[in-house]
Amino acid sequence: MPFSVQDMLFYALGGLGIFLFGIKYMSEGLQSVAGERMREFLEKGTKTPLRGVVTGALVTALIQSSSGTTVLTVGLVNAGLLTLRQAIGVIMGANIGTTLTAYLIGFKLEDYALPIIAIGVIMLFFIKNKKIGNVGQVLFGFGMLFYGMSVMGDGLKPLKDWPVFFNLMTNVENNPLLGVLIGTIFTFVVQSSSATIGVLQELADQGAVTYVQAVPILFGDNIGTTVTALLASIGTTVAARRAALTHTLFNLSGTALFLPLFLVGIFPELVHLATNYFFVLLPGFEGTWETINIRMQIAQTHGMFNITNTFIQLPLVSYLAWAVTKLVPGADAQFDIKPRYLEPRLLANPAVALGQATREIMRMGRHASEFFGESLQFFFNPRGKELNPMYLEQKEELINRLDTNITDYLVKLSSNKKMNEDQSNYAQTLLQAVNDLERIGDHADNIVELAIYSVEHKIKFSDEALASIHSMAELTGETLRLALKALETGDHTLARQVIRNEVIIDNLEKEFREGHIMRLNEGICTGTEGSVFLDLLGNMERVGDHAVNIAEYVLGQMGATERMEVKIVSKRIAEDEDGARNKN
Repeated sequence: MPFSVQDMLFYALGGLGIFLFGIKYMSEGLQSVAGERMREFLEKGTKTPLRGVVTGALVTALIQSSSGTTVLTVGLVNAGLLTLRQAIGVIMGANIGTTLTAYLIGFKLEDYALPIIAIGVIMLFFIKNKKIGNVGQVLFGFGMLFYGMSVMGDGLKPLKDWPVFFNLMTNVENNPLLGVLIGTIFTFVVQSSSATIGVLQELADQGAVTYVQAVPILFGDNIGTTVTALLASIGTTVAARRAALTHTLFNLSGTALFLPLFLVGIFPELVHLATNYFFVLLPGFEGTWETINIRMQIAQTHGMFNITNTFIQLPLVSYLAWAVTKLVPGADAQFDIKPRYLEPRLLANPAVALGQATREIMRMGRHASEFFGESLQFFFNPRGKELNPMYLEQKEELINRLDTNITDYLVKLSSNKKMNEDQSNYAQTLLQAVNDLERIGDHADNIVELAIYSVEHKIKFSDEALASIHSMAELTGETLRLALKALETGDHTLARQVIRNEVIIDNLEKEFREGHIMRLNEGICTGTEGSVFLDLLGNMERVGDHAVNIAEYVLGQMGATERMEVKIVSKRIAEDEDGARNKN
């Protein structure tokens, strides 16, 4: 067949696209199968760096994406659920887990790609069960991965006879650092080390790349995959940025150690010995180094690099943590997402446990109040450096986690037969307060989304609209703070003030809505601006309602009655003021 650059590009790039789609689709299917348990597994399986390595390896082998595991780990560190030392172990393990894809490619399953795709399609499209559909997605992605390898192989065959590529690989053999650079750049562009290593295995299988040329590129692939986590850490906490940088340092130092060992022949000998005396014991693994195909040889090298690199650097976790701390200075976390006061051993003592739950609720209330204020601050200045969407998303996650933890704690406490009637009623009041605080967090998150929408659609508000928002935001924030203070102190006077303020908030919302309609009629505001404006008012009004709910818990049975009385009096005052204005 005559050499054609066009055919080579079409087959190679098309095959790469199918291969990348297969990996991504398979990974998404595996994550759907694993669900939220994967996140919980990461949180709970990291008490020591060694357990973190095992956990990271298992999760990555499960979802087939070291970048996915690392990004998830960075997110957990950002949320305060993992410490830096715990994250380092997970990241080391992720490097081991990602080698599974290379081993699968080494088995050369292209001949079975189409039947696997067919089975996946049947499970995905013809069986309505969601779990079976997820498994079908995994199989479909798995088959596409190997079909892409087959198509890509047809496009890569001519490379071995192309002088430009031949000279490049000769330079790599003479200058291994060039190979590391090529691997790093290629993986940075593709954003998947599994894909670039798969391409490398296919190139070697076609005879375009020798084993000696492939290994430096392989090391570069491992460095390039760390870019994904670095990008994911932008705008996160200091601890999260440190975790992402650890991944880069880990693979950089590993390359710095093993590249010289490879050049002098020590590392290849270690891989040969491991293949002949250890890996031969694995199911489905036959033969010795000399008899396995070059795809499997590259997979073996990839696996040995990551496993030995982990064992060498695992005892040095403290030094890695010290290094990234120096490189990224600052406080570890902006706040701790874990509960502070919910001690399970105190559940046997209802009075003390209720006190601890109250302290945790007050902590949750402070964060909810701060989040509401920060959401409005972000709305007025979305491009400011003080706040960013990642931080605000973390705050929402904190409030949701505290809601779950406090609710679970109070439910367990309520089952304690030692509780008297007053304690049982108080526990129910706390449960209701927790729900209100969580809803306040939801409304604050809605305001953040409105701010982002306003920026994306370049929405500008009139001076009158901005003044309305400011005045209502100020009163709502103050009302929420009074409600939390009333809950903390049991002050009925503050609780009654909250009820009076909420009536004013309701009246302001009505007044501002009417003003908005007038601006619409006069052409000062557009419908899009008005929609955001009304949604913003609605969210603030709902925060006021939840603040009143908290105040009513403080007032007890008289709370709802007093609220009704205040509304009746306020309505009469408003009607008298309207009548006076009409006379004038």
